[in-house]
Amino acid sequence: MQSINTIGVYTLCKREIWRFAKVWNQTVVAPVVTTLLFLAVLTLAMGTGTRLVDGVPYNEFVAPGLVMMAIVQNAFANTSSSLMLAKIQGVIIDILMPPLTGGEVVFSLVVGGLVRGLAVGVVVMFSVYLFVPFSLHHGGVGLFFVVSASIMLALLGILTGIWSQTFDQLSAITNYIVTPLAFLSGTFYSIKQLPEFWYWVCHVNPFFYMIDGFRYAITGYSDGTVGQGMIVLTAVNVALWWLTAYLFRKGYRLKT
Repeated sequence: MQSINTIGVYTLCKREIWRFAKVWNQTVVAPVVTTLLFLAVLTLAMGTGTRLVDGVPYNEFVAPGLVMMAIVQNAFANTSSSLMLAKIQGVIIDILMPPLTGGEVVFSLVVGGLVRGLAVGVVVMFSVYLFVPFSLHHGGVGLFFVVSASIMLALLGILTGIWSQTFDQLSAITNYIVTPLAFLSGTFYSIKQLPEFWYWVCHVNPFFYMIDGFRYAITGYSDGTVGQGMIVLTAVNVALWWLTAYLFRKGYRLKT
């Protein structure tokens, strides 16, 4: 059995974390401003404390979804931008040449995305709490969905970085796939309000499960089944992990 290259994995993990930590004002603080602006606009538009979603005040209903959006967007951005910049600058060889397996490279990149997602989540949650006080109903469930969602988007970011050859292609994935899936997953509304067809379509969207599960952890309210969401996210992460490790082993769109 091949031993794990612990020094190589540690070094690449450190590189990925240090890469976003150096520009913390852009990578960690900026999402706070965006999230608070979303929260202000939505609560003002809907009326602070006047609209309820199944007994939950609208500002408390929407806050967990906004926090989760900030987390996953940054986890995705960390891994996708890391690979894209490495390819554009011609330093992708620094990742491919060391004696690291595909799984070890994927693990290291995912750790960077996960740490950034968690850092953004902590800062954004604290900032949102100042305006929308909430109580944590299920801390363990919340941690599971935050970690699982960050891993999922970090893996999607790796796949995007592998496939993309230009920043236009990377932006296309972000604008036409990631952002619509995030916005159309019950972030701003209960999917119970949707027509039956679109209600069931939402259940195919893994973004729905991460947002719904995290909302349940914060408010105790969910549109779906939390256990089912855990199973879906776990299955998706396993499949994405296998695919990304396989593509790294083959060097798909990385060695040309």
